[in-house]
Amino acid sequence: MATILTYRGKAVTAKDVVFIRALIRDNPTDSRRSLSRKLCVAWNWVQPNGVLRDMVCRSLMLELHRAGHITLPLKKCNPVNRLVARKRPPLPMVDQTPITGSVSRLPEIKFHQVRRGPLEGLFNGLIEHHHYLGYCQPVGEHLKYLVVASERPIACFSWSSVARHIGCRDKFIGWTAAQRQANLHLLAYNCRFLILPWVWVPNLASHLVSKMARRICSDWQHVYGHPVHFLETFVDTERFQATCYRAANWLHLGMTTGRGKNDRTNKPNRSIKAVWGYPLTPTFREKLCQDNCPR
Repeated sequence: MATILTYRGKAVTAKDVVFIRALIRDNPTDSRRSLSRKLCVAWNWVQPNGVLRDMVCRSLMLELHRAGHITLPLKKCNPVNRLVARKRPPLPMVDQTPITGSVSRLPEIKFHQVRRGPLEGLFNGLIEHHHYLGYCQPVGEHLKYLVVASERPIACFSWSSVARHIGCRDKFIGWTAAQRQANLHLLAYNCRFLILPWVWVPNLASHLVSKMARRICSDWQHVYGHPVHFLETFVDTERFQATCYRAANWLHLGMTTGRGKNDRTNKPNRSIKAVWGYPLTPTFREKLCQDNCPR
């Protein structure tokens, strides 16, 4: 049956539209949120950790409503968009005494996964005020790490879901479009990496990148119920040379197009960045190129 709309990888047919119309008709007092949750259950549309894709489903139903395929009930409330209303993280008050020397002379280094924990505010503030890009709340699956030495913050890592399509990465992995759609959740994107400005320790960055790669798979499995098999990051070549990733045995895969994921003009609209990748297992291609990878 022909597809009438595709949203976030979900193909909707005329038969699906008939089902949604019946769902709305049979539940006349339900809110849009309640309807979307029932549709997620009916379609078994869940995240890799089993949580309903409620927000995505609601957006899909809104697209169908705007296109005239269905008629949603009137909104019962207008909830505050927390991302829009979010205040800028304040500057944390931490000890900024210079940390110098060699990696081997540092006190014990610990990684704290701080998402939804008491140290998340500290992490957000350090990124906001000391990273050149500032803080941006990740969406989708993501983890945040505060790295400390003798309980003093020395670095921050932020990881999130990856972009849907990166040409050089997809060519390197060798997967089909269908395999990419099925298994994209098995990749993680290093969206922020910060060595705090009062830390001057040679080779620390590559040391931390290597240690991070050794633990992120198990952490992702613990939080989201599935592993990750490949890591990626973008490096602004006008600012950095990716020395720490190179030293940690990451691979240079190619360059971005500079057009962004929602491009409609086929013209660059942002800086072109180098794409670096790191396979977490020798069999990463076998795992990522399955047509129905277990979640």
